[in-house]
Amino acid sequence: MKRETLFLKVVVLLLGIPVLALCLLGLPSIAREAAKHYPMYWVYPVIIDMYVTAIPFYGALYQAYKLLSYIDKNIAFSELSVKTIKIIKYCAVSISLLYAIDMPFFYLVGEKDDAPGLILLGLVLTFAPTVIAVFAAVLEKLLKDAIDIKSENDLTI
Repeated sequence: MKRETLFLKVVVLLLGIPVLALCLLGLPSIAREAAKHYPMYWVYPVIIDMYVTAIPFYGALYQAYKLLSYIDKNIAFSELSVKTIKIIKYCAVSISLLYAIDMPFFYLVGEKDDAPGLILLGLVLTFAPTVIAVFAAVLEKLLKDAIDIKSENDLTI
């Protein structure tokens, strides 16, 4: 199991690199280009919101890394894991809400450029974290039930 969790830890770390590159290199150039074509009050809220969403994204990555560490230590069925999954769920919900706030700006830009794909991109950015939050909520409930069953079995034996 150590190899699998090590692989997943590496994947979690590698997931953070493109987002960091986007924050450092991509978003400033996108902002400069968008500022040439759209009013500043359309561009800056979206760019700022994208930077803000990086915070819960990295929070969720850190929690996923912690969860993999719990699996390595053989304490996956513990309250620590439930708390970690709950934090991942809250991070996903916050990312979804932040992008939902940006939907009017995606709509305005999509209407001005006649680009319905941009509106679709905004919807994907909003609903993908929602799916992750629902999955984390189901996983949290299952883990709580498994911990309860384990504790009942420990008391019985």
